[in-house]
Order: sequence, then structure tokens, then C-alpha cells
Amino acid sequence: MKYGSSAVRALAAASTAVVVASLAACSVDSGIDDNASVEGTTIRVTLANHVWTETIKDLIPEFEEQTGAKVEITQLAEDQLSDQYNVKLNAGADEIDVLMYRPLQENKLFADNGYLADLTEQVEADAEWDWSDFQEGPASLTTYDGEVVGVPIITERTVLYYRKDLLEAAGLEVPTTLEELEAAAKAIHEANPDVAGYVGRTGKSAAVTQFSAFLYSHGGDWFDGTESAIGSDEAREAYKYYGRLIREYTNATVNPEMSWPEAFAVFQQGQAAFIADADSLYKNMTDPSQSTVADNVGFAPFPEGPAGSKPYNVAAWALAINEESANKTAAWEFIKWATSKETALQMAKLGVSGARTSVWDDPTANADYPEELLEAIKINGQNGVGYDRPLVIEVPKAREIVGEPIVVAIAGGDVDSAIDAADAAFTEFLAQDAE
Repeated sequence: MKYGSSAVRALAAASTAVVVASLAACSVDSGIDDNASVEGTTIRVTLANHVWTETIKDLIPEFEEQTGAKVEITQLAEDQLSDQYNVKLNAGADEIDVLMYRPLQENKLFADNGYLADLTEQVEADAEWDWSDFQEGPASLTTYDGEVVGVPIITERTVLYYRKDLLEAAGLEVPTTLEELEAAAKAIHEANPDVAGYVGRTGKSAAVTQFSAFLYSHGGDWFDGTESAIGSDEAREAYKYYGRLIREYTNATVNPEMSWPEAFAVFQQGQAAFIADADSLYKNMTDPSQSTVADNVGFAPFPEGPAGSKPYNVAAWALAINEESANKTAAWEFIKWATSKETALQMAKLGVSGARTSVWDDPTANADYPEELLEAIKINGQNGVGYDRPLVIEVPKAREIVGEPIVVAIAGGDVDSAIDAADAAFTEFLAQDAE
């Protein structure tokens, strides 16, 4: 699998342009004429129900006024969105110009099927729009087989949430390594038997995304090229570590089916010292109406493992152009505007931060973020890996396979046997997925 490289993301030196002006000249083969006017064009944009969508809708009149184009939005719930894409994209319909999609779930499927237009020349051609400003992890995720097929709009990373008061009472510093994290979880639980040292996702599929940070930081991965890698020594250590961290430092019976709401609830109710989960969910921890420990929540970069600190840094959503669109020129103008530095900064000030490094570095853009969280996000963004699950066509099935050893490890079962079985199943799965 090829999911981007620094070479793919390198910018070509090109003439600059303002947000809604024409791009530098690009290949006619792309179907995008950078010198064409989009005035009078209707751009049909299909978006998911999401805070990004609600926020960008308020800004779209600015784009329409500047370009003379009209944006026609279809907004759907995620399941409806998937159903529409399955029908219309598979049928080669041209009635969608711009689509909002989930790279983690759909990038390989859509790219393999030829649904997504190649945007490589467009993103490399405009130095002012600046593709290099997008964080490496999300940008690599929307790149497939050397072609940029999407532009990230929503990102998230793993962050370590911790209880400041419990660390202070124990005389401990914030853990910077996984070894220190386990030692702190053990010490706090021993001093506070009613408090779990660590809580995390335990459900077979749900745990995969957050476990990925532990896997990568141990030097493991889901695959090596097209082969399963979950049977490696590094992956085995990661599975065992994660299971031990949740199982051994609590007196409570561990719920075997927790996703983030259930795991967060344990922390919110003051019953856990640490949890590593998505930074995009942080307000669930700091809102006093939801969290009894809101005043004592701290944030830290993901701790270093044997291979360093390697949390995920992913694009949860991206914008792409339908390969069958007859309006590729106007579609690219819309994406370029919606993901420009100017628009991204406006969106951040309205509470929706994306994938641009310059926006995360702008103190005016993220004034509402806790300072400690903002610093953790910056560090995790630099270290982050661009995927948090196997990037395959049948993502749900893959998550079930690689998630089984997580469940066994948390339950204290025979982890090596579970890994052997999962490794064999995943090897067979990857062979079928590659066909």
C-alpha cells in the first residue's frame, strides 16, 4: 500500500494566487482549466451532517460573491451519505461535483474504484494556497498510489488525558514514556483503590483506533507492505501492554465493550487517573456539566514507547472531486477556497480546527483551547502517523480481526495464541483485499 511520501507532498514553485483567483497552469488531462471563469457555474457539493458543514455554510455566501458561482448543497447523515455514494459513484453519475468523505474508511475503496479525481497538480501548483502547510499525517492519508485524491478538513490525534490532583498527591510528574505511564497508573491505583490507574476503549472494533498509538510507539504496525505485521514481536508487546494497563490497575470489573463514551464516563466520574483518546473530544472532559473532574483535567502528548511517541494524526473528513464531474474547474475552486489558509483560520476562530499547521500555530485561532492541550496537539501533530486502523477496503472486518487480541489481552487470556490466530486471519484477509 502506498499512502503518500514527502516527494508526493513537495510543492512545485509556482505563481501565487489569491483564494478565489485562478491557479497556475496545470495538465489539461486533469479536467481542470485553471484559466476558466467559474462565474455562473453551479457547484453541487455533497456534505455530511457535521460541525464543519454547519460552519462552512455560513461562509459560502462569501465564496459565491467573490466568484459568481452558486453552491448547491446536499447534506446527509453519515449512513445516508454512504448509501448515496454507493449508488451514484458506482453508477458513474456526474451529479456530484465535490464530495465530503472519510479517508480512513473510504480512501482505498474510492481511489481503487476511480471515483476520485487526481488533484496532485492542483495542490502542487499554488504556492500561496500551500499544500506543504497541511500536516504530514492527514495529507498522507488523502494521498493514494502517489496521487493526491482529497484535501483534509477535519483532523484528530491521540492525547493523554490525566488527573492533575492525583498526580500531585502521588508526587509524580506527567508521564513522558509508556514505562512511566504504567508506573504512575500502578502507584495511583495502589494509593486510591477506588480509582483505576488507566481506563481505555475495550470493544473489539472500537479499541483499534486508540490502540494504534500504543502499537506504533512500540515499533509495530498493522501490516508490512501487503503482509500482516500483527504477529511481530513489537506488536505482541503492544497488545500485552495495552491489556495489562487496563486490566491490572483497577479493582472494578472491566466492561469488555466500551467505546469512547463509556470509557470517558469512567474518567468523568473521577474513577480513573489516565486515558489516551481523541483530542477532538476534550470538551467532554472540561465541561463541568459532564465531568466531575473538569477542574483537574490535564493534557499531555502521547508518551514515548520503545520506538518513540507515535500517536495517530488523521483526517477524519476530507473534500474530493468526483472523477465523473463535468465541473472539475469550479469544484477545485470551491475546495481551494474552503481549505485555504484564510478560510481555515476563519473556521478555527469559529471552533473548527483543521489540518493546517499555520492555523494551529496562530494564537488567535485557538484561543479557547487549554494551553496545555494546544501544546500537546502541536507535538502529536508533528509525530503523528496518518492512519489509526488498517487502510483496506473492508475496514470494519479488518478492525474485528486485529481487535480480537486486544479483547483477549484485557481479559487476561492467552494473548500469543489470540495473536497467532488473528495474524493468520489477517494475512488471509489482506490477500483477498488486494485482489
